[in-house]
Amino acid sequence: MRRMACSAAPPRLWLVIGEKVGDNAQVEVVADALGWPAERKVMRFLPQFQTGKPPFRPSLYHIDKAASDELQPPWPDLVLTVGRRPSMAAMWIREQSGGRTKVVIIGRPRRLLRDFDLVLATPQYRLPERDNIVRLSLPLMRVDPARVAAASVGWEERLSDLSRPLTAVLVGGPTKPFVFDAATARAFLAALHATTEGAGSLFVTTSRRTPDEVTAALEDALPAGSRLYRWTPDARDNPYLALLGLADRFVVTGDSVSMLVEVARLRKPLAIFPLPVEPGVWPVMKKRLADVFQPRADEPGRGGALARLGDMLYDIGVVGYSREFEAVHRTLIDSGLAVSLGESFPSTASDVPDDLPKVAQRIAALFTPK
Repeated sequence: MRRMACSAAPPRLWLVIGEKVGDNAQVEVVADALGWPAERKVMRFLPQFQTGKPPFRPSLYHIDKAASDELQPPWPDLVLTVGRRPSMAAMWIREQSGGRTKVVIIGRPRRLLRDFDLVLATPQYRLPERDNIVRLSLPLMRVDPARVAAASVGWEERLSDLSRPLTAVLVGGPTKPFVFDAATARAFLAALHATTEGAGSLFVTTSRRTPDEVTAALEDALPAGSRLYRWTPDARDNPYLALLGLADRFVVTGDSVSMLVEVARLRKPLAIFPLPVEPGVWPVMKKRLADVFQPRADEPGRGGALARLGDMLYDIGVVGYSREFEAVHRTLIDSGLAVSLGESFPSTASDVPDDLPKVAQRIAALFTPK
């Protein structure tokens, strides 16, 4: 897309990011659309907060300062950030600047929704209608075609013995309230086999969040002629990018929003396997409470008294805005970019929604004199 022009010196821009590749990719996409020089500040987190969720407040108490990039003045004019942990640091930076630094977050702020200058709200988050919220049709991540092409060259011969159509199966992992255990993995493979009907071959790749029991269950039940790639933190031969270029069609577990969107943006045939919700009363109650107090933006109750009460409870820190991956699934399916696993793969790809021009314009407007 055409980058934003700036007649004067562009704003000083920091990208405050963590270790999640999918999150960071969205920040990079926005920065590239702006075209402004950017300085990356990568935050590493103390062991207890790498998976544990720190209470949200503008602070660096959760940061491993020795392992992170230094945060020192001169403070930036703009911070782009994503996720709970990096955004806490971003809001701390804003405080140090005396409120001068503007902060734009991608996704769902855990707290202080009104204090962010812009919130780029992806569809899986139920957020209220506010002036600082920009609603996105899909998350902003996308894959660099040049990187896909380069990776494909290295893998083309290695995949040449696999029969066509080659189905790439991209596997995520459990994330509340969704379950992904060995039993789910076996049900996934059964649905996968029924859909592909044994035609062609499968290349299954796991990811950072895939539990060992899921990988083992997949390995035990894969049909003959399939391949399985086990993700490890130190792996240097990940086939993901090559599969994006060389596979004929894709099956992606529904928790993996980044992989779903990256495949869709390449306009490849895509099927989604939604993960089951964990059993018990509490997950059902949470869903019903969200329906009452946090209706989706397209539902008539969004402006009602109960929804306003839900927003107030968020403001005082009692609840957070809920997340539903099904909203991304619906967008992809309704747009003709995907099907549910078990249906025929789409034969033609529709145009993919592109919110980047709107996003870049809204951010640039933060620096336009009123």
